[in-house]
Amino acid sequence: MTASIALSRIHFPVTTLGPGRRIGIWLQGCSIRCPGCISMDTWAPGRGITTIDEVVSAIGQWIPTADGITISGGEPFDQPVALMELLGRLRSLTETDVLVYTGHPWTKIRETVDASPGLIDALVTGPFENSKGQTLALRGSDNQELHFLTALGQTRFASFQRPITEVERTLDVMFDDRGDVWFAGIPGRDDFRRLREMLENAGARLSTSEDKRPSSGGMSAR
Repeated sequence: MTASIALSRIHFPVTTLGPGRRIGIWLQGCSIRCPGCISMDTWAPGRGITTIDEVVSAIGQWIPTADGITISGGEPFDQPVALMELLGRLRSLTETDVLVYTGHPWTKIRETVDASPGLIDALVTGPFENSKGQTLALRGSDNQELHFLTALGQTRFASFQRPITEVERTLDVMFDDRGDVWFAGIPGRDDFRRLREMLENAGARLSTSEDKRPSSGGMSAR
C-alpha cells in the first residue's frame, strides 16, 4: 500500500514557477508559517490526506506534455518520507526537471536530500521574509537561495540566478470546482492588496488566505 500524503492542490499548466509549462503540486501543512504568507490555507496539518498513488494517477495525464514539475506548499519537508517517495515515483515516470520550494535553510534539509540523490534538480530554500527585498527571479524574498542539485538543474535553472524582470511579474490564475480562485507565482509586495482594494471598490465581497496578523507587512506566493 502506498504512503499517505497531505495534499493541498495540483494544477497544470503552471508557467510562473520555473521554465515552461509545469505541473504544480502543493502539499498541505506548514510548521514554519512565515509572517506575510498569502497561503495560510496550506498551513494546517491533517487536511487533504490522500495517497501517493492517487496523486500520481491525477497528474498522469499531464506528464507527457509537461516541461517540468514544481513542488511547494505548505512545507514539503514537513512530510519528508512521503515527499521522497513521491519524488521517486515522479522520477520513474519522467526525465523532466523537478523544482522544490522549502522554507527551511539548506543546512536543515540537506541530509534528507543527500540521502536520495538525483530526485530534486533545483531547490529554493529559506523562509519568506517580508522585511527583505524582492528582486530575485523565482524567489519571494532576497534571502532565499536557489540551489542546483543536478546537471539538469544547472542547465534548466542557471538562467534564473539573476534579478527578476518586470515581464516575469505575472501570476497563474486557477479556479476550483467551488468557485475559489487561486494564484501561483511570485507577486509583487503590494499586488494582492491593490487587487483586493480594486475588487472591493467595485462592490465585490471576498475573503483571502493571506496571513492577517498585525506583524505581517507583505505577502508571499509559491
